[in-house]
Amino acid sequence: MNRSQADALNALIAQLIGDDLEHSEFAAGELTITVRPARIDGHLRALRDAPGLAFTQLSDLSGVDYSAYGQADWITHQATSSGFSRAVSRGRESDGTENAGPRFAVVYQLLSIPRNQRLRVKVLLPEAAPLLPTVVEVFPVADWYEREAFDLFGILFEGHPDLRRILTDYGFIGHPFRKDFPLEGYVEVRYDPERKRVVYQPVSIEPRTLVPRVIRDDRGVGTAH
Repeated sequence: MNRSQADALNALIAQLIGDDLEHSEFAAGELTITVRPARIDGHLRALRDAPGLAFTQLSDLSGVDYSAYGQADWITHQATSSGFSRAVSRGRESDGTENAGPRFAVVYQLLSIPRNQRLRVKVLLPEAAPLLPTVVEVFPVADWYEREAFDLFGILFEGHPDLRRILTDYGFIGHPFRKDFPLEGYVEVRYDPERKRVVYQPVSIEPRTLVPRVIRDDRGVGTAH
């Protein structure tokens, strides 16, 4: 998709969605729109059914946690300018306040097969109540996608026919794709030979950082620590 095609597509979408269209951005050959979450099911239905759009396929649905977006992994001017700190604004230290907006997002990847166009639809959700309508009736394939977003991020989909965890175990505590979820988790399982069954217990692994830190000397040579 080129810029002129993106502008034409954005104009059609703006007429269709109206005031619920919060933001549009064209980058890397794709158009991304941000819409208000309250009527996301109706908006996706309109994008699917409008003859000039025909976004009839939901290719993916995923959650996003922006809680640490824009923050440096290590507060140092000597950190590498690529790799693990790609979201950091260069030339200044992080004060930990970069993400002042909603914590969560749900991103829908749509495909129009007859028009050979892709569209990314994003909704932003607050930390206190990450809730939005299910789109299972619009795109049945969203069933397991929404369960995955619920399981890993704790995002709730109102009206979902069977909103259960899909990847983690029964009784799992927390949501492992949230940025504040500890790498080692909260509990571990082991087989108890006396009880003759698997039991849960508090995790015994020492917390540690697994991402290497790269410090560059004056010659620009990086050393992992």
